Amino acid sequence: MSALDLDADLVELAPAPSATAAVAALREMAFRADAWTPQETERLRRLFAADTALADIAADLGRGRAAIAERVTLLGLRRNSTRTWTELDDAELVRRYGDEPTAAIASDLGRSCSAVYARAGLLGLAESNPPQWTAWEDAQLIEGYRRGVPVRQIGTLIGRPFGGLSSRAATLGIVHANQPARWSPEETARALELAGAGHRYHAIMAIMASEGFPERTIRGFGPALRKLGYGRGWGRAWTPEEDALLTRAYAEGLSLTPLRTQLGRTAGSLRHRAEYLALRGSHANRNGFRQGPDWTEDDEKILREQYGRVLTRELAARLERTKAAVTTRANLLGLVHGYIRPFSDEEIRALDIAYRTGVSIADLAEALGRKPMSLSKYASNHGYAFGRRPRHAITLAALLASEALPDPAAA
Repeated sequence: MSALDLDADLVELAPAPSATAAVAALREMAFRADAWTPQETERLRRLFAADTALADIAADLGRGRAAIAERVTLLGLRRNSTRTWTELDDAELVRRYGDEPTAAIASDLGRSCSAVYARAGLLGLAESNPPQWTAWEDAQLIEGYRRGVPVRQIGTLIGRPFGGLSSRAATLGIVHANQPARWSPEETARALELAGAGHRYHAIMAIMASEGFPERTIRGFGPALRKLGYGRGWGRAWTPEEDALLTRAYAEGLSLTPLRTQLGRTAGSLRHRAEYLALRGSHANRNGFRQGPDWTEDDEKILREQYGRVLTRELAARLERTKAAVTTRANLLGLVHGYIRPFSDEEIRALDIAYRTGVSIADLAEALGRKPMSLSKYASNHGYAFGRRPRHAITLAALLASEALPDPAAA
């Protein structure tokens, strides 16, 4: 974890109090029975910091929930609540989502922006055109760029997409502390925008070169983007809403790309969480989000019978799969490759007979179903120096029957 990575529960980089309009000279005003006392305000701060539900705070202070929400907003309080969503929370989210900045909704509900995104996804809410940036969002963006905080983490903090941040930064005329050397702000903004859209590095480089930006090499391009925070996570705990979204994506065979954008998670984070939850897709690939055909019982039977007895590349061609797919499946089934399996007493006896009767190491390896190199190494380590010998095809049964030597295991 980098020293610049944000704390998982951080909800604000810099305070941004609302600007107050100019007012006339103060005058005496009548006493209001519902005025907030300093004691009530302090009590509200303590309960809010303890992650108490707004309805419970209202009951404790003897005020309405709307009054508590308004006071929390006026005080600029923020938190990353882990409480279960209530019907009132859902109703508020449905009413405001897509029309107001996610950061403003998150502040009023006392939750993080990523939690709001996750809940909106579960409720099937759609975003409209991006709302105007607020002063609080601008303050977090400016402070994050000044500190060199990874851009993806800033986006998750304030609830804006990856590309939107770089665009807003260009509008504000600010440059990230980790701006790559000899890169213009426009080049950085365009690279982050294309990366946020899911393009691979080579595709981004080709697109930008066609648009007139300098041609970059992959050796420098990837590290430059990663230094800005692309494809980076920092250990935020998964919420029940995020788990539910991921579970639904696997159950319905949906793309995981929107989840990476909305939740601020990397592909690796989604993959590891899916493994932890034992998720498998219900689409054509029943074993999850992966390429290649599913393994049938007949495929696994062939694999069990022939793995290690024939060359892996030949077995892969027979099964119409890649060599990596064969070895991965074999590992999952707990199969041990025949060329590295322990030598049995029968094989040790055959080795001794072959050495005495002039059988070549290559013929013995073929009879035992092993690699000549590994067999030669084993023979040398046990004092058998075969040297060069003429080749003669021989089977294991014929070799064992050629000389009646006592079984080493019986000695």
